[in-house]
This record gives sequence, C-alpha cells and structure tokens, in this order.
Amino acid sequence: MDSADSAGTMGGAEATDGAPHTPHTVGDVMSQTVVSVGRDAPFKQIVMTMEQWKVSALPVLEGEGRVVGVVSEADLLPKEEFRDGDPSRMEQLRRPEELARVGAVTAGELMTAPAVCVRARATLAEAARIMARRRVKRLPVIDADGLLVGVVSRGDLLKVFLRPDEDIAREVRRDVVEPLFPGRDRSVGVRVADGVVTFTGEIRNTALVPVAARMARSVEGVVDVGFDLARSA
Repeated sequence: MDSADSAGTMGGAEATDGAPHTPHTVGDVMSQTVVSVGRDAPFKQIVMTMEQWKVSALPVLEGEGRVVGVVSEADLLPKEEFRDGDPSRMEQLRRPEELARVGAVTAGELMTAPAVCVRARATLAEAARIMARRRVKRLPVIDADGLLVGVVSRGDLLKVFLRPDEDIAREVRRDVVEPLFPGRDRSVGVRVADGVVTFTGEIRNTALVPVAARMARSVEGVVDVGFDLARSA
C-alpha cells in the first residue's frame, strides 16, 4: 500500500496580478494524499485499507506508480452477495464481469481495468463530465506519464462554489464586462450574491446579453446568471 505524505489544498496561491488564484484545473482541487494498493494486495487487506482511510475505491498501481485499475466496494461485494447461494442463470447472463469476481482474491483479479482516470491539467468541468458519464465518485489523477499524482472526488469539484462573491464579481468584471463593454463610460455593472451573478445597468446591444451570460457561467463558482437592466430611452 502506498500513501503520499502531503495533503492537497484548493488553489489559494496569489496570481501574478495579486488577485487570488482561481481553481480552474483538477490539479488545483485534488487531494495529494493518495491511498493505493498493488496488484497482489489480498482481498482482506483491501477491505481493511478502505475502512482505515474511509474511502470506497482504491487505485491499483504497478511499477513506479502507474495506475492499472481501480478496485471499489462494488468489485468486492459479489463475494458476500453469493456467499449462501449460487447466482441464477439470468444473473449469470446479465452480470458476467461482476460474477467473475466472486472467486477473486487479489486486487489484480478484482479491479476494474483500464482505470477511469483524469489528467491533473483537465478542467473541473471535464472531470465532472467523466464522473457523470462513468458513474464514479472519485477519479485517480495522473500526470503526462500516466503516474498517480492525486485523487479528485465529487466534493473536491464542489469546492469552487466556496469562492467569495467578491472574487467572482472581480473575475466577471475583468473577463466578461471589460472585453464585451469597453470604455470609461461603461454602464454595465455586476453584483454577486451567493454565487448568483446579476448584470445591472444598460446593455444597448441586446445581442450581447446571451454572450455575457454564457461567459459568466464559465467562471468557476458561478451558480447562476441574471440581468437587472435599465430600459433604453
């Protein structure tokens, strides 16, 4: 079993312009404390490791830390499920991969492979899509060489919604208002409450309204976007 000796933190570093660093990538929010097992880890050790670290899945590594699979509680459960009886013919047809694990005793035999992983440089939206499509709660995070560098969970991805409203407002003004509505006499304002961005003032070119909404929604931590605009005379 391997475990890193440092824990990951959400991006709190200062950007070059002095503004708080915005968490845009998986590497910004992932946990660097990683608990894993090797291919030869026995069944009981896997269960004990999950219980000790309070996790529901473990990356399976080989060599210098290459992720070759993931073993989860779902992979272990068939052994208990069919302890007192054999699967029916229908179950054998519907669940061949799961039932093959009933007699498995090591991580290499139990694991799901290839592992569903994500790169540290992937965006948070990309990681969220992978989790949703593959129906997993945690993803091993790998570097360009396929080596394990961390793990990201659903909870980690939700950390972006802890951003202060003033930070979100600052980024929306800089990345949305300034490029779309340039000029000193700009009449478009921004207010943020509980992550909800509201554009205020007057937008003379109404074609820019959906553009502004789309750009604002791409800012990490934004919950929703609305408009409270003055009517043109």
